[in-house]
Amino acid sequence: MGSQATLKLNGNDVSIKDGETLRALAARHGVSIPTLCHDDRLKAFGGCRLCVVAVEGVRNPVASCTTEAQPGMVVETHTDEVEGYRRTLLEMLASENPALNRDDLTGYAGQEMADLIDGYEASTSRFIGARSGTSRADDLNPFIARNYDSCISCYRCVRVCNEQEGDFALTVVGRGFSTQISTAFDTDLRESSCTFCGQCVQTCPTGALTDRKAVRSSKFAGTTKKTRSICTYCGVGCSVDLLTRGDKLVGVQPAMDGPANEGALCVKGQFAYDFVQHKDRLKTPLVRDANGILQPTSWDAALDAAADGFRHAAETHGAHSVYGIASGRAPHEAAYSMQKFMRAGFGTNQIDNCSRA
Repeated sequence: MGSQATLKLNGNDVSIKDGETLRALAARHGVSIPTLCHDDRLKAFGGCRLCVVAVEGVRNPVASCTTEAQPGMVVETHTDEVEGYRRTLLEMLASENPALNRDDLTGYAGQEMADLIDGYEASTSRFIGARSGTSRADDLNPFIARNYDSCISCYRCVRVCNEQEGDFALTVVGRGFSTQISTAFDTDLRESSCTFCGQCVQTCPTGALTDRKAVRSSKFAGTTKKTRSICTYCGVGCSVDLLTRGDKLVGVQPAMDGPANEGALCVKGQFAYDFVQHKDRLKTPLVRDANGILQPTSWDAALDAAADGFRHAAETHGAHSVYGIASGRAPHEAAYSMQKFMRAGFGTNQIDNCSRA
């Protein structure tokens, strides 16, 4: 076998994989290259130019996300010249979109630009002038705020909607300085093909698209904590990160490394978590009295009443008169116990669950 192909990255000889871009190669070898238009789930775009690197023998810096690594290349990722380009690009973006988002509830990637501005100590006023992007405050959908004054035209929202979700709800209209993210026929999201999966929110690096429900929870004091869990709405098993402040659930974000969903969620998994702490959620068992009115009672009394009801139905009408429906919000252990209760306890296979709906 021949020797492994290599190139020189920041003075070190590193191995190359077939078809690997310089950015992917650098990441594999522990070198982080900044970007604002890149999402690992999307095709390389090369729009923001922050990921440029210097390649020996090439006159101008090249976009590392679209340039394929070749044997013998000599690549420098953080020269003074390259870092100067990046700082200037950030200052141009920040001057046009100075309302930098630093709220960790807006979305998974919503602080990327603010973090880069801080890291490069870039000025937010060096290139102050006209501003592009018109926000859609008139879009009254309950989930996604469209604050296009903060848009940098990275197109990640459009591409994740098209390439990942296949919804094609978002598009790009206009040219040059008049470029704008929009929907077909400039409608609000409720009238478009949007399924409210929230992927546009989670990929946006500036907070131009934000999670309305989560941001409303900014009123709760404290730092935001992430807890990995599994969405309970169906049988797919999407991985999610639950966002909490104190004892309050304030938002849900998809796990980008989730094996079942790889960062994707449906509208229920993304936004339908109000039931967790809803004021109408039952806090004590209820049993109907002689008049058929639900009355609060103890767990022991409620379980005894349920057992008596099951027993009476089975003795009077047979085991097949009992039918079980398990909750999609219950944990796996509860689902197992439920089917065991029906199959072993009553001798019937009449059990289903709402996860298939």
